[in-house]
Amino acid sequence: MKLSQIEHLGIATPSLEEAIPYYENVLGLKCFAIEEVADQKVKTAFFQIGEVKLELLEPTSPESAIAKFIEKNGGRGGIHHIAFKTDDVAAALADASEKGIQLIDKAPRKGAEGLNIAFLHPKSTMSVLTEICENPNEN
Repeated sequence: MKLSQIEHLGIATPSLEEAIPYYENVLGLKCFAIEEVADQKVKTAFFQIGEVKLELLEPTSPESAIAKFIEKNGGRGGIHHIAFKTDDVAAALADASEKGIQLIDKAPRKGAEGLNIAFLHPKSTMSVLTEICENPNEN
């Protein structure tokens, strides 16, 4: 698997409206994009810090994976996943599968910011939900 950098850290939050001021007013970061990803039942907000982005994730449905994560954390958010950048998500998935890693996604799908994404199951990744991302506009 060829990874080039950490693409972003995913942070679950019950409310973007409450979380964004902390990142902007306390940490001095600027929210540069807010986007809803309907098929994932989530609303995202992005911040850039150096080469890495922070992705805040607010559930838009009680059935979303983010809502379930927040519920398991006592109604609080927290770090949900780490995302790595690659130039070929499909090849990264094939490589991970060959190495015995349990895949959540068998093929890439569309995520926020138009990225092709796929997740590796935390049961196979040292308990860390791992996302692999590819920007199709860079290839």
